[in-house]
Amino acid sequence: MAFEFNGLKALERAGFDMVIDVRSPSEFAEDHVPGAVNLPVLSEEELARVGTIYVQDSPFKARKIGSALGAKNAARHLEGPLAEMEGGWRPLVYCWRGGQRSGSFATILSQVGWRAETLVGGYQSYRRFVVNSLYDSAFPARVVLLDGNTGTAKTELLARLGGLGIQVLDLEGRANQRGSALGAQGAQPSQKGFESRLAEAIAALDFSRPVVIEAESSRIGRLNLPPGVCAAMIAALRLEVSAPVATRAQYLCQAYADLVAHTDLLVERLTHLTRLQGHARVERWTGMAREGAHLTLAEELIRDHYDPRYAKLRGAGVGEVVAFRAETLDTDGIDTLARQIAAHVSGL
Repeated sequence: MAFEFNGLKALERAGFDMVIDVRSPSEFAEDHVPGAVNLPVLSEEELARVGTIYVQDSPFKARKIGSALGAKNAARHLEGPLAEMEGGWRPLVYCWRGGQRSGSFATILSQVGWRAETLVGGYQSYRRFVVNSLYDSAFPARVVLLDGNTGTAKTELLARLGGLGIQVLDLEGRANQRGSALGAQGAQPSQKGFESRLAEAIAALDFSRPVVIEAESSRIGRLNLPPGVCAAMIAALRLEVSAPVATRAQYLCQAYADLVAHTDLLVERLTHLTRLQGHARVERWTGMAREGAHLTLAEELIRDHYDPRYAKLRGAGVGEVVAFRAETLDTDGIDTLARQIAAHVSGL
């Protein structure tokens, strides 16, 4: 049987026991249907070999060799990750565009007695949904922007708001990146993978309620925000959090304790600012890092790097601004601020 992809909620309602991506590991790593598992019909090397034979020799020979290799790999999957599946098991199988790889694997699963179905159009049908959601459609919910200069605990506030029942969308979490120049978190997903995470999060929203999003530029690390998301953020009501520079510097030292504890890594991150701040200033900052003058360093970064850049970015916003002030950003201070913001959002 064949299953038409009509959105993630429809896929969830269909109730498949497993979604199987039979593409190669590199294809799967770049992007895949949320929740899918990778059981490749052909490895990277096998896929390249079959493709070469298809182009340079003959399509028939390529299909014959590809089928033989696929059957061997299917046997390995049957004896491995699928060995314990019961008789009523119902998987959905897809490949790049719903062709030979998924069809052959689904046929084998059906011969076992399982209720295997293939995804019409394969991964490409899912990718069209993502593109339509993020590039061809307006953002579906009212956006409320959580704004404030670096060190005002926006990311932590966003999490607290979620805990208070406010609908939030964590862009940095989806991008696996802290927003600042010092905030690399690890390997980011591919652009397509990020868009899949974003489309999945948007599809789960209640469109009748406002959604709070932390203010961002059009890029998070090396990833681009889709234009529809950017447009919704520019036009959004802006909740602007402020705090004294000393308070923000102290918060940054706590929030980036992992970086503060690794001087060499901190120095390396600071050197990335040379193009923007010049050698002399960055050498001063790396000297502070080596001397352990982290609080002074944080204050200078706020005044001379972050605040001026935020002022330029903020000029693009056109929405109404509501101000919130915090004198402290310890646990009690952030809790109090989160409750104030939550009360405001609940009243919209």
